[in-house]
Amino acid sequence: MRISEEPLLEGGRKLPVMEEFYTLQGEGFNMGKAAYFVRIGGCDVGCAWCDSKESWNAKLFPPVPVEEVVQRAVAVPAKTVVVTGGEPSLYPLDIFAKMLKEKGITTMVETSGAHRLTGEWDWICLSPKKNSPPRKEIYPLASELKVVVQKEADLVWAEKNAALVSSSCHLFLQPEWNVVKAIMPVLTNYVMQHPQWRISLQAHKYMGIP
Repeated sequence: MRISEEPLLEGGRKLPVMEEFYTLQGEGFNMGKAAYFVRIGGCDVGCAWCDSKESWNAKLFPPVPVEEVVQRAVAVPAKTVVVTGGEPSLYPLDIFAKMLKEKGITTMVETSGAHRLTGEWDWICLSPKKNSPPRKEIYPLASELKVVVQKEADLVWAEKNAALVSSSCHLFLQPEWNVVKAIMPVLTNYVMQHPQWRISLQAHKYMGIP
């Protein structure tokens, strides 16, 4: 049974929110922009290099009413919400996204695409993972493709995914944090040879913010 079928979620009126915080986007196309982040607990993708493994077990985060989350989001100056995880697509997000839109908030989501994504989103960041590849229908919807690279061979996986997104999708290669010094020369050279790509850095770690 998918997590989204759990009766405690009341069809998406509640979600197992792990944490909420107001900060700057640290990665990808929107790097440096202020946004209210909502991290939803629960993930079945299981990346070995994940920097938020504490989010994987959804049972650790009792579901909370989404209207309460929306109230906290609208209280900050930036009217942008980034929904991340964990893996947000495990849950029914229609109600949450609709409430945010009704408040005039720009809605963004970060997903591996491993499950069907619900809700209305102004920006979809697709970050595909080899061990749980994206569903085909997510590719044409992606605003941004962000591929985490650990080793040079991962560039083949990146190009495989790039061939499936729309021509307007922004392409990013992001060095995995633990090997950033070793892989960076490979990525910089690759982007210079393939300028349709750009490099995404986890700038929030350099800035010392969430």
